Amino acid sequence: MQCIPAKRLCNLVALIAALVASVAPQPSSAAISKGDELLVKIRQVFRSHRPPPPYVAYSLVRQQQTEEGFPDFIWSYTYHIWCRTLDRAALGRKVYRGDARGPLEFLRPEFNEARDPGPPTADLFERAPVRPQPVEFVPTPEPSGMPATIGSVTAIGELEYHVTAVNTEGELLHLSLRPIRDPDRNRLREVYVDKLTYELTKVIATDKMFIEPGYEVHPQLYTITMGMLDGRPVVTAIHGVTTDDYYGDGREVDYTFKDIKFPSSLPDWYFDARSYAMHSEQAPL
Repeated sequence: MQCIPAKRLCNLVALIAALVASVAPQPSSAAISKGDELLVKIRQVFRSHRPPPPYVAYSLVRQQQTEEGFPDFIWSYTYHIWCRTLDRAALGRKVYRGDARGPLEFLRPEFNEARDPGPPTADLFERAPVRPQPVEFVPTPEPSGMPATIGSVTAIGELEYHVTAVNTEGELLHLSLRPIRDPDRNRLREVYVDKLTYELTKVIATDKMFIEPGYEVHPQLYTITMGMLDGRPVVTAIHGVTTDDYYGDGREVDYTFKDIKFPSSLPDWYFDARSYAMHSEQAPL
């Protein structure tokens, strides 16, 4: 092997280093923009409330109209729901006119699925699944706490969105977002937060409307209104509208989350549909 003089070797190393630096990807301004850093802070504030309480009970009111503009009584209804937030398993009971109660139903509230959205404590920064999941699917539980902080270093981590605009609107900050990848899974498009606390007040996100039979699917845009309950962010209302050429029944839909409570405990049988028949007398109202 031929030996290279030390001086020539140093020059060669310097030349290689220069060439590598010239072709290596440089940090993009989008990856470190002030808007992106702001979004990270907003997500950190939201995630500081995670995980949610172990149980959440609420009433879900769904309302839509027919294609002709009349109330759609078939697809407008109210459910009383008792949800275990660990896996989003839930006991549901429909409420009819005259305050009559329907049979006990096993539910799993979820955004972007062929069922009603929820629960009100849902993680709005969570990515949608790769493909629709059945009610029987058990989602992965949320982490038990926030990641550890090392010293005073704050890591931005992998960003799912690029913030394209930040505007101040009264007491709120309005951020417009563009997904960096997987736009069908990274659903957020706009967020509104308190400009002092960075708490979410409104979110605009994509979703889907599934029409039976065959699960005909139409894209929707959800305007999600947030509130605070016992110091925790909760969804209080959703207005959805389809964004393609669908103009049939339910092109617009409204959900209202009422009477939200955080029970300290609920019976285990609430979350096991096979137990409903033997516990009919203990069924909640």
